[in-house]
Amino acid sequence: MTEVNNLAHQWWSMSWFEPSTLQGFTWDNAWALYLLLVIPVLYLLKWLLNIKFKQRLPIALTKRELNWSPVTLLRFIPPLFFALAMALMVVALARPQRTNEHVEQWAEGIDINLVVDISGSMQIEDFKPNRLEAAKKVCGDFIKGRFQDRIGLVIFSGEAYSLAPLTTDYNLLESYIHDIDFKMIANDGTAIGSALAVATNRMRESKSKSKVIILLSDGENTAGNIDPITAAKLAAAYDIKIYTIAIGKEGMVPWGKDFFGRPRMVPNTLDETTLKSIAEIGKGHFYRVSNNEALQNVFHKIDQYEKVKIKESRYKNTSDFYDVYLNWGIIFLLIFMVLKSSFMSNILED
Repeated sequence: MTEVNNLAHQWWSMSWFEPSTLQGFTWDNAWALYLLLVIPVLYLLKWLLNIKFKQRLPIALTKRELNWSPVTLLRFIPPLFFALAMALMVVALARPQRTNEHVEQWAEGIDINLVVDISGSMQIEDFKPNRLEAAKKVCGDFIKGRFQDRIGLVIFSGEAYSLAPLTTDYNLLESYIHDIDFKMIANDGTAIGSALAVATNRMRESKSKSKVIILLSDGENTAGNIDPITAAKLAAAYDIKIYTIAIGKEGMVPWGKDFFGRPRMVPNTLDETTLKSIAEIGKGHFYRVSNNEALQNVFHKIDQYEKVKIKESRYKNTSDFYDVYLNWGIIFLLIFMVLKSSFMSNILED
């Protein structure tokens, strides 16, 4: 578009006749382009009528005087310029245009805090490659699907830590998620209450109409100095909705390798009661997932639940370029008129 606008200041440029330029136009009166087919038809009819009805003067000439001369071709130049003038005026009538459309999108975004358990049990391999890596992948995919939402990140094991404040810098968030590791917090354990309190503290001054915590854990509260139910009530007091996801299978699950290189099976239990109560207090939903696909489906559901309506404004700037071709048409018409009065139109046709 910029290139064409620059050309508009140089209407005499030959670039206006390049196929790429002509193909890039939209035509306000596209029907007029069919008139281009009429021009050669009119010339053909004129030629046929000349053959049939034009008067000829019989003159006896010697064979030597009948020799053909290339000079006689000059008589075709004036009609050629007239045809070009008509063709260019037809193009101008079709009104070639370029439209530059600018779209602005906005939405009243949601504030979302992802609260991820990184305790030692998240290394269990009932998810592939393990629970934490599966959680990291779905969190990353979830972020990619958001628009203008502020998203924060809290990790916890024996303690809770705010890894990223609420932000719309999704690339930064994805890099933080990628770097999550079990070694980030030294104290092992599962401090669910502390994690909820940290997430709530990050969101308590938020002016957003919708605030959400997504808590993902595979264990019961075994650490921290805040009871999970108390922390959930605190979050609810700030109108924060809480989704809780219990990750993992019950019973014997694979964790590492034994002496012979076979998967080592260990017993696993999960406290659903506390996570269900937290979701109920937070007016959200509780989910139990036992494989990668189920975890992806849960995040997809939450993504659909917490969608905001995206609004957009469209601005169109339409530029007309008919004057370029009209200028050329007038020039060719003037040339035709000059040539029509010259010797070129009087050269013998027979």
